[in-house]
Amino acid sequence: MSLKGLLFPQQNHHRNLIDTSGIWEFQADPNEVGELEQWFLSLPSPRFIPVPGTWNDLFDDLKNYLGLAWYRKSLVMPASWRGQRVFLRVGSANYEAKIWVNGTFLSSHHGGHLPFVTDITDALVWDKPNVIAISVENKPLPERVPSGPTPTGGLFGGPFTGYPATTYDFFPYAGLQRAVLLYSVPETQIEDLTVMTTIDGEDGLLEVRVKTSGKSAYGGKIQLENLVTDFELINGEATAKMRVPKARLWSPEDPHLYALTVTLEDAGNVIDSYTLNVGIRTIEVRGDQILLNNSPIYLTGFGRHEDFPISGRSTNLSVIVRDLELMRWMGANSFRATHYPHSEETAQLADKLGILIIAEIPAVSFNFADSDELIEARFAQCQVQLEELIQRDKNHPSVIVWNIANEPMVGNPLTGGGSEHGTQMGLKVFEALYKQAKSHDPSRPVTLVGVMNGPRAWLDVTDFISINRYNGWYAQVGQLDVGILELEKEIDEIYATYKKPILFTEFGADTIAGMHNQPSEMWTEEYQVEFLREYLDLADKKPYVVGMQMWVFADFKTGQGIFRVNGLNHKGVFTRDRRPKMAAHFLKSRWKKN
Repeated sequence: MSLKGLLFPQQNHHRNLIDTSGIWEFQADPNEVGELEQWFLSLPSPRFIPVPGTWNDLFDDLKNYLGLAWYRKSLVMPASWRGQRVFLRVGSANYEAKIWVNGTFLSSHHGGHLPFVTDITDALVWDKPNVIAISVENKPLPERVPSGPTPTGGLFGGPFTGYPATTYDFFPYAGLQRAVLLYSVPETQIEDLTVMTTIDGEDGLLEVRVKTSGKSAYGGKIQLENLVTDFELINGEATAKMRVPKARLWSPEDPHLYALTVTLEDAGNVIDSYTLNVGIRTIEVRGDQILLNNSPIYLTGFGRHEDFPISGRSTNLSVIVRDLELMRWMGANSFRATHYPHSEETAQLADKLGILIIAEIPAVSFNFADSDELIEARFAQCQVQLEELIQRDKNHPSVIVWNIANEPMVGNPLTGGGSEHGTQMGLKVFEALYKQAKSHDPSRPVTLVGVMNGPRAWLDVTDFISINRYNGWYAQVGQLDVGILELEKEIDEIYATYKKPILFTEFGADTIAGMHNQPSEMWTEEYQVEFLREYLDLADKKPYVVGMQMWVFADFKTGQGIFRVNGLNHKGVFTRDRRPKMAAHFLKSRWKKN
């Protein structure tokens, strides 16, 4: 697997960039005849679609379609790009994609939500338009991550199966959901940068790892403000260290970013450069606390989906800005990027605003009651996704935790049961993913988000414990007082057993905006406020609880079914179009410091 090109492309004196976002030609291919009929050259009956975008909310006949579809665009390459290597970077194609340029098949990628890069240099023409074709399909197959339906059913079997059928509680949007970028780099280029930061007294310490490709280069320089250090390349790689006196540390209160520029030089001439925003900060788990810059931090915030009417899960810059502004309005300092890697633009803005992110791979509802063959296939895909996620997001100061799974289970945790074999298979998988994450990035904690009634042994694998709990909603239905007593007993037992800090990564109640009752009852805005208050009050009594991220920031689309009114999960403190419920104002009263 090649991870080349996961540095976010940029335009400078040595690199070029074209964002192909806009209107592309599009055609569904339910009979999968496109390759045989060479749709990569021309589409027989195209319509038009935005990129980034998703077809499910745009075309009535494709509302629930998850099969094969084709995208096509023609464009002329700038003559000034000749002599450089040219790459096509797809930000997210959910789920399986193939790339053709001028009729030549070049690459494929498996797994949505993460970028992949194809070198298209040798397939280009310079005297006429180039035809770029991308096929995408999002079939709900059981061996994928997240998986399609399986015989075990999991949480969404039987009468709770929605349409389209999934093993997870969000709509399976398909298509090119993030930008498709064309960029060029010199023949000798900076392929990858890794910046690790630590603190020594008042000083910040940086370790900068540079990886190059192409023709050999001697070395170059790293500059951060008025600090400059030289490096020498050995086999295309170098590591340099820098000390920043009296460093301005990155934090939610002061999200200061330093511009770090790396240049490659050959015979005294600069041949490539790349500028990276760097936040000097540390994050670690020590005892019962999560420490940011050696000081305890308490996480307040949400789970958040990339979801909005019409644009679905595709990149919507206005929504990103609005969501993070609303979090700041409430005094929240964090969110979990559920249940897949979110867009790079989201992390870039969080870096600037000082909002903390738990980043996770799409291993949601991983069911270890399935066959060993399915488990091994998913495990292999999780390993790829984890490596790609860390490679993409490792330099964002806002990203403070890697999450290797959300609500893994053995069978259906709501009905009990589950085999010891499945539990042991889960231990094997999660221990391996934990070691993989630590191997690639020892600077960040790793967690796993446990489901209600899931195997407790899995909670001990990672650096701290993350749990989703719905006492008073899915359990002790409507009896919030009883549910809180049960929850307090459970978390005390978990802490007594594992002696690790606990983060609530989900807790919440479905709420229809405008529904009220006195006394409160389920589905009303009053019940949601009461629910959140009881959970926050409980957490305040427990020194080992390191944060509360409620479920969920805003209502989001799911499949149709008796489990979700109007095809929405209504646990948001905002409606899907970002109107506040009573709970948003309640959380502001609890979290906003001034």
